[in-house]
Amino acid sequence: MKKIACICGSGLGSSFLVEMNVKAVIKELGLDIEVEHTDLGSAWPGIADLIICGNDLYENCKRFAETLPLSNIMDKNELKGKLVDLFTEKGIL
Repeated sequence: MKKIACICGSGLGSSFLVEMNVKAVIKELGLDIEVEHTDLGSAWPGIADLIICGNDLYENCKRFAETLPLSNIMDKNELKGKLVDLFTEKGIL
C-alpha cells in the first residue's frame, strides 16, 4: 500500500483531522505510506490505494478505491483498530 486518501465533504477540517490521526497510527506501526486529505468532489477512481471517510460518505467513496468507513472520525482507537485489521489481512503487518 502506497497511498491513503482521507476524504470529507469539504476537504478541510474533518479530513485533515483524520489525515493527522492516520499519519500518527502509521508512524506508530512503523509503516511508510503517503497520506493526504481532500474533498469528495475532488476524488477520482484510483486516487489512492485506500480511502478513509466517515460512514456518511462511504457509499460515495467506495467507487473510487477500497474504502474504510469510520463511525466516529475523531476516535483514534477505532481508526487504529480498523487499520491494524486491514493491514494484517493484507500482509502489510
